[in-house]
Amino acid sequence: MAVFLEFLAQEWTLTAAILVCAAMLFYHESRRGGESISPQQLINKVNKEQAMVVDLRDSAEFQRGHIVDAVNIPHAKLKDQLQLLESHRDKTVVLVCKMGQHSGACGKLLAAEGFSQINRLRGGMMEWQNMQLPLVK
Repeated sequence: MAVFLEFLAQEWTLTAAILVCAAMLFYHESRRGGESISPQQLINKVNKEQAMVVDLRDSAEFQRGHIVDAVNIPHAKLKDQLQLLESHRDKTVVLVCKMGQHSGACGKLLAAEGFSQINRLRGGMMEWQNMQLPLVK
């Protein structure tokens, strides 16, 4: 361990370069699934760009409360139900899940399928509810 620490101290430029590359890779990978947006930005995109909101939670959670005009496609079934999103291939699509854990992977899937404008709701429905924004039940 002492040799490793000595190496880091002597080769600080190499260490810094590796850390910068790792940070850039992490940033790039996090953006591949679409830009993370706030609830206010989601509202703006729906109002100005007629964005489609795709709720990735299961049907039971969706029925307990969802964003107005959201389409429910559970994250496990997204690949099989891409035809429901076909008309929005070149339009803005906002992915929403419970806490933001599934939207990144689903965003990567949509990007691989040719969807060009993908966004993810930062914090998911938990953040939406914390801001006391309206839900349809």
